[in-house]
Amino acid sequence: MDGDYRIMLFNSLEFAVFMAIVYGLYLVLNHKWQNRMLLVASYIFYGAWNWKFLSLIFISTILDYICGIRIYNSVSMKRKRIFLFLSVFGNLSILGFFKYFNFFAGDLTALINHFGFSIRLNSLNIILPVGISFYTFQTMSYTIDIYRGGLRPTRKFFDFALFVAFFPQLVAGPIERAKNLLPQILSPRTFNVDRFYEGCYLIFWGLFQKVVIADNLAKIAEPVFNGWKYKSGEIVLAMYAFAFQIFCDFAGYSNIARGLGKLLGFEIMENFRQPYLSTNPREFWRRWHISLSSWLRDYLYIPLGGSRKGAVITRRNILITMLLGGLWHGAAWTFVFWGIYHAFLLMAYRRFEILLEKISPPRNIIVQRLWWMAKVIFFFHLVCFGWLIFRASSLNQAVSLVIYLFSGLQFPPIGELGRLLFLIAPLFAVGILQYKRCDLLAMMKLRPAVQIVSYLVMLYYLLLLGVRTSEEFVYFQF
Repeated sequence: MDGDYRIMLFNSLEFAVFMAIVYGLYLVLNHKWQNRMLLVASYIFYGAWNWKFLSLIFISTILDYICGIRIYNSVSMKRKRIFLFLSVFGNLSILGFFKYFNFFAGDLTALINHFGFSIRLNSLNIILPVGISFYTFQTMSYTIDIYRGGLRPTRKFFDFALFVAFFPQLVAGPIERAKNLLPQILSPRTFNVDRFYEGCYLIFWGLFQKVVIADNLAKIAEPVFNGWKYKSGEIVLAMYAFAFQIFCDFAGYSNIARGLGKLLGFEIMENFRQPYLSTNPREFWRRWHISLSSWLRDYLYIPLGGSRKGAVITRRNILITMLLGGLWHGAAWTFVFWGIYHAFLLMAYRRFEILLEKISPPRNIIVQRLWWMAKVIFFFHLVCFGWLIFRASSLNQAVSLVIYLFSGLQFPPIGELGRLLFLIAPLFAVGILQYKRCDLLAMMKLRPAVQIVSYLVMLYYLLLLGVRTSEEFVYFQF
């Protein structure tokens, strides 16, 4: 993120003051003025980073508001397609220019010069608007759903504008669907004590994941990915550290967003469901960044034909979907190859699924659980290897890290390994509880005495290890 601009971070004092003012006003206003105030607050929240880029949100809002109504009102399919094209082309043009212009200009220049021609496409000093990938996909899904007949457009412009700019999930998701969030905006909301407590818990747990776990794990991972250390054991440690860092950072943001939504009377979708307990890539993508993976499934993979047109077409569709999913994360070859890597995992697991079923152990509960754990651990390491590619600063560094990783395996430094295990211990404790009870809010349903002890332990971690500076969330750069 450009150093001249600063986002109003969830983990900052500025945001705490901002939210206190917003919530105080929210409680005393009626439904109409709650929505108007939230819209103004959302624009202030985004404009605090760079007010100039509010124009992009406003353009997307007007474009999709008009196109949505025109698609719905048009009698002929030709006119419906024209307005759908205008919506999708307009949104993708804005996204493509700000996010990918320099990337493709640089690579095209290198390709042309490789064949002996002397040409240079000048790169531009473009600042990537924070959250543009998230709200662009959110607004596009609105017009696509109307075109498909699954949604009626709203004619309340300011309420639609709030759907686009709703500040809890504006800059890093989840990528909401209009059929979930828009009806909640249009309908009056009432204060609910249970929802309030759930919101407070989600905010606390999300902040804990961010400032205690993720921000401290970043200190373990950065020396390797910044090119300071290139020993096998240190690379292994950095790989594990980043795997839990990116999870806690992004899941932490999503939990805070959901918690803020609950305080304001909204139910924002879950974005993570214990993804590191997955046994295969399909399960992983049903649990990790659910709002993006389900978007890619519904608006790209299935329209391409999904798995309905034979093995070859299915593999093609998987490759296209995951390649674009990787590119969604940023204009870098590391993200492209990370997407291709996950496409390979999806295809490989589909190929050997039947074989895995054949070697499944006898139906003994203990043996079955051990077999499940073995599959989870094996696939977790495949995911971690993918994170090595994802986090590398360049494709050259990714290749170097892989070479050093497998050249003379070494044990990670004991002190740093102990620090990593100490940091993720609360995550494991809460995760086991959530898994056993099949409930992401399981902590709230423990006996009061157990809850008090648990919160005191977390408070101890927070006071002892909580990073005092407001560090940006990883997914702000996407």
